[in-house]
Amino acid sequence: MWTREILGTDLYHIIHWFIVYSILGWTVESIYMSFCNKRLTNRGFAKGPFCPIYGVGALTVYFLLRPLMPNYFLLYFCGAIMATSIEFVTAKIMLSIFGSVWWDYHDKPFNYKGILCLESTIAWGFYTVLMFWVLQDFVMKIVDSYDYRFGIMIGRTILIVYLLDFMYQIYKIKKEGKDIRAFLA
Repeated sequence: MWTREILGTDLYHIIHWFIVYSILGWTVESIYMSFCNKRLTNRGFAKGPFCPIYGVGALTVYFLLRPLMPNYFLLYFCGAIMATSIEFVTAKIMLSIFGSVWWDYHDKPFNYKGILCLESTIAWGFYTVLMFWVLQDFVMKIVDSYDYRFGIMIGRTILIVYLLDFMYQIYKIKKEGKDIRAFLA
């Protein structure tokens, strides 16, 4: 399974890049929101340090926009549009499953129903360029720095722990009859 190739990259690297980007996304967003809220803030749904939307978003952008890599202007524009589209689709999925979205841009200028805003779209473009310019090489070095067999073990473990954590949080919310927005506050 780990050696199977998808889009020219083996599954081992795709899974590990997903994990690293999910943890990095959680870290950056939790630090930013902790600063904004003036208190420690976990921006993940589960208790562990993991935001899978960042892993999905980074890998989708990386694989689809890789041919644009030499043209940073086009990369910026397409990255901003693509990441905003991913954010929109994620919001729609969350609304259908949970009845709410886990972020709120209502206070931001030029927002759409509180789920998209111009500020984030602009930032997604810069993040895309940064990812291709610096971050992907950094993520690849992290993943390639540990032994392959250890990587398989740690990859499985992290994914299983995250899935169990996620399912437990869903169970807890349903059992307690809480509104998801109150749980995330």
